[in-house]
Amino acid sequence: MIERFGDDRDWFFEKRFGLFVHWGLYAIPAWHEQIQQIKVIPREEYEPYAKEFNPTNFDPDAWIDLAIETGMGYICLTTKHHDGFCLFDTAETDYNIMNSPYGKDLIKELADACHKRDFPLCFYYSVADWHNINYPNEGRHHELLVQPNDEPDILKYTEYVRAQIRELCTNYGKVSCIWWDMNVPEHIDKSVNDMIRELQPAAVINDRGFDPGDFGTPERDYDQATRNARSFDRLTEACQSLGSKSWGYKTDDDYYGIEHIKRSMDSFMSKGANYLLNVGPMADGTIPQVQVDMLKEIGTWFNGVKESYIGTDPVSEKTHNQDILLTENGNSLYVHLYKMPSESSLSLMPINTLPAKAVLLNDGRELPCRVDVLPKIFEPYLQVYDLPIEQYAGDVMVLRLDFPDGIPG
Repeated sequence: MIERFGDDRDWFFEKRFGLFVHWGLYAIPAWHEQIQQIKVIPREEYEPYAKEFNPTNFDPDAWIDLAIETGMGYICLTTKHHDGFCLFDTAETDYNIMNSPYGKDLIKELADACHKRDFPLCFYYSVADWHNINYPNEGRHHELLVQPNDEPDILKYTEYVRAQIRELCTNYGKVSCIWWDMNVPEHIDKSVNDMIRELQPAAVINDRGFDPGDFGTPERDYDQATRNARSFDRLTEACQSLGSKSWGYKTDDDYYGIEHIKRSMDSFMSKGANYLLNVGPMADGTIPQVQVDMLKEIGTWFNGVKESYIGTDPVSEKTHNQDILLTENGNSLYVHLYKMPSESSLSLMPINTLPAKAVLLNDGRELPCRVDVLPKIFEPYLQVYDLPIEQYAGDVMVLRLDFPDGIPG
């Protein structure tokens, strides 16, 4: 079990599910958030997008409404992605939202809306930067090739980053997380995170910056080790996007199946991880309807089963069944069928205590259960019967087992 911080950062253990938003100039060509690097677009050809960016339909309250309807408890927005364009008013570069046709500080608008509704606000910030001439672009992953006007200086660039992070931590009220990305040079400078902790004591910090931070960030189910784990030995927040090809808005994106997203969420959250699910708004500031519809469908499921994640602890070691995961809270044991079950009964060996009742959280029905001796199994173990596997073939079922005298094991 991961120990809590014992301070204002403990909000992270209570919210569990957040909205990730990748948004910037790349929403204009609407192909991929890394279009500048992937298509080898020179800076002078990419920069004019800043003179087009005018998201007049941006409505931060609509974003928060959607997040809340989905069951999410916080939001994380890209303040600066790899292209270097800043969605906030910064004194460190002219390449920012104030010099676009929009001419208003998007981050302040979102911050004001979040603070008015007491909705935790998190800032994504990319260490890699394709616009700043001091960033050491060398053509590594998530970098441009060396540019003619570059003056690579990682120490000078780190001071630029420090100054911008100070702005983000002082100009926008309470900040609940700094979400670093792509420290490709692997430069170490613990003092930057120390500054964040001093300025924003409630902020958790991830592991992609200048030191290990507070929590790990497995991405898109790529890491086999995290997929196979039964629980995590450090604080973790998995991140995933609705679009399978891009995190930013892509006009012809392929979207993951909703069942895949639910199974991914359940797999990580029942092991104790938070889950950050991404959308990519269009250039005008609206979230595409297909993504809105997906979030609403995911939210219908999640809001029905979220008691199995919020305030619970992972306890999958209590069963030998490798096809399920367990969480617990008080006298309730939650059974997560994160893999599609192949039969309508469920074994929870070595548990041999009968619960007062077994409830399928998806629809509230009670399921029969017995402590049975089964063929080839010579000891009595708890079995749950009549799982509606056909009805929920494209869904993730979660059961609550109530043990008034305490959970066995």
